Amino acid sequence: MSNEQPFRGEQLRLARLAFGYSLDEVGAKVGATRQFIHQLEVEAKPPSRELVTALAGALGVTPRFFSASPRATVRPEQCHFRKQATTPASITSQVLARGSILDALAEELDNRLELPQVNFPDAAVDSLDDVEAAAESARGHWGLGSSGPITNMMRVVENAGAIVTHFEGVSDRVDALSMDRRRPIIVRSDAKQSLCRLRFDLAHECGHLIMHRGVQTGDRWTEDQANRFARAFLLPRAPFLHMFPRSRYLNWDLIFHIKLNWKVSARAVLRRALDLGVITPDQYKTGNIHLAKTGQTKVERYDADMPMERAELLDAAIDALGGSRPGALSELANELGLADDMFGHLTKRELDAQAIAPLDSTVRYVDFTARR
Repeated sequence: MSNEQPFRGEQLRLARLAFGYSLDEVGAKVGATRQFIHQLEVEAKPPSRELVTALAGALGVTPRFFSASPRATVRPEQCHFRKQATTPASITSQVLARGSILDALAEELDNRLELPQVNFPDAAVDSLDDVEAAAESARGHWGLGSSGPITNMMRVVENAGAIVTHFEGVSDRVDALSMDRRRPIIVRSDAKQSLCRLRFDLAHECGHLIMHRGVQTGDRWTEDQANRFARAFLLPRAPFLHMFPRSRYLNWDLIFHIKLNWKVSARAVLRRALDLGVITPDQYKTGNIHLAKTGQTKVERYDADMPMERAELLDAAIDALGGSRPGALSELANELGLADDMFGHLTKRELDAQAIAPLDSTVRYVDFTARR
């Protein structure tokens, strides 16, 4: 490549990992050895123009992607990663790479549109009492009150400025995660088709973004804190104590009534009751045994009757930019060096779609005014 277009090996590595490709797989796509692709990534050898073109085609980017000045990639301490114990390191690398490119896309959308202001409070916590206070304070910060259920948890996090998405191909290996960037990114598993679990995941990641900035998470203590935050945020102490009186026996009608009204799983209702001391550990164990015996470990009663909340911010931003003037979306993609495959991989949208639907009433809660 010419001096005006240097080849940056880290960009090649980023694109490769975003698709989860190995060195061997990329080499096979472009007719090169695993060793040579590695040498390109560490910039031990320069590629020919023909090879750059082939690499771009194989990885869904344009040649410009490889010459772009590297942006700050997502670091492990910025990624609150709930993963299964068997999740391989390659999946972690894929998530971090895809998140880094999506973060660059979000930054460019920010430069062109008036997106919601990022508005996550900051709370330092040492104890579970601190976590309870942080959840109560967050409700107040966002004007949600402390006495009623949250109508739409997805709207809460998107109005606070977070982009919510899912990463295809890793959902069976990753539970949920959030990335603490200039505009936070929340990634959840699309393998879970339960409104209650979705809302809990979002509240859990809110807990990390509020309580664990700059903190390496994933250990049992920080995960327990985020889970406690989610329960306290979705089921505040005062109303819960009022509607869940102490009793010798579990009242399943009441538990499922709370589930339906507060959109929180029966399992989380039980755990919240244990948190606040209105049931004993033995009652909690009995309740979980009952859910297991009745086949409700993963899918509970009424789950199918509760429609999912849908992420809207990223789609609405893309629609708004695409509708602002002809070529605006392609211009953004070109600046980032994204071709159709990578753009679709990140957004589940077609880059060259010309028919842009106007924003409907479901997304007008956000102001997407084009800046240029």
